[in-house]
Amino acid sequence: MSSRPSGRLIVTVLLFQQILGAMAFPISKFGLAVIEPFTFAFYRFLISSILLLAIVRMRKQGIPVEKKDWWKIIGLGVLIIPLNQTLYLWGQSMTAAGHGSFLFATVPIWILLMALTHLKEKLVWRRIVGVLVAFSGVGVIMFSGAASFGRDYLWGDFIILVAVIAWAYYTVFGKPLVQKYGAFRVTAYSLASGSVIYFPFGLYMAMKFDYSQATVGAWGAVLYMAIGTSVAAYVLWYWVLKFMEVSRIAVFQNMQPIMASLVAMVWLGEPLGWTFVIGGSVALLGVIVAEI
Repeated sequence: MSSRPSGRLIVTVLLFQQILGAMAFPISKFGLAVIEPFTFAFYRFLISSILLLAIVRMRKQGIPVEKKDWWKIIGLGVLIIPLNQTLYLWGQSMTAAGHGSFLFATVPIWILLMALTHLKEKLVWRRIVGVLVAFSGVGVIMFSGAASFGRDYLWGDFIILVAVIAWAYYTVFGKPLVQKYGAFRVTAYSLASGSVIYFPFGLYMAMKFDYSQATVGAWGAVLYMAIGTSVAAYVLWYWVLKFMEVSRIAVFQNMQPIMASLVAMVWLGEPLGWTFVIGGSVALLGVIVAEI
């Protein structure tokens, strides 16, 4: 059994993982403007599954996966591929750019509730307060102008919300398996099994797609979502989960909208006003409260 890394290393890895996840919002939106979501998802899943399985094959294996746990891993695959990643890409293509980031900011609330219910984690009130404070800070930023509302976005927002809940379940149900088999194997096997389920439909959509409109930049977005998100960010998320309580890790998810706004400022030149400073400070305060 591997020794537990230092708390500073765990938090550093988690913050880096959140940066990778934050960059996914503007990058995927850019790619989805050119490549339709189901074709985008097909290549993302194909690339990430092949790469993850190759890495697992080259790594030293741990204990064999028990037959009863294979069904649990396949269940994680259903959660992460059809219900999370596919629905997210579909929903993101039908809503405003800031909505996906804001809706994913509700992840800590769902994770906290599920950890208390399914994992029987101890109720720590400062974590609940921290999650709610951090979420309110995100709300200040999004409601100040980054979020737009109307019937045009309603269906896309609902689809992303389903993806958010699927991610929360993927996190909570994956923790016991990660502690048993490690982050790489669980991530690789779950993504690969979910990709197999998605493959026939994805292949059909990919064969129908008009590739003449696809740009180099759009394919770069596919590569980032496959390698930067599905491989790096997902493995790091499960790696941190192996050493940290689910209810504790949840609050860090509120940092993603803040980081996504900073990425948009650097790449797209979007201005950041006082509402961002205030909201970001409140969100950071929530993280600090939860971690004290």
